[in-house]
Amino acid sequence: MVFAFHGFPGAVHQLVHGRPDADRFHVRGFIEQGTTTTPFDMTVLNRISRFHLVMDAINNSHTSLPGAGELQTWCLEQLARHTSHVREHMEDLPEIREWRVGARE
Repeated sequence: MVFAFHGFPGAVHQLVHGRPDADRFHVRGFIEQGTTTTPFDMTVLNRISRFHLVMDAINNSHTSLPGAGELQTWCLEQLARHTSHVREHMEDLPEIREWRVGARE
């Protein structure tokens, strides 16, 4: 289970410590990385962006799904694109910045 926690990952690890199969939990959360930057860049610097979570799910899957390698490569490309854009323009990519819940393309 990949768990994105809005806090310190250690708090969840303490809850599952000593329980059966505790190693199945992969907790991602705030790791005190980043500075004054964009909102999405903070998730990238803390390795909890949507791209990082997808890659964690792929890496921790017990089965190899068709297209998983290509999806992981795409995620890495998006992270590189993000980093380049945010460093140059000091704002998130338009598709990140303008995303809305329930919006359809």
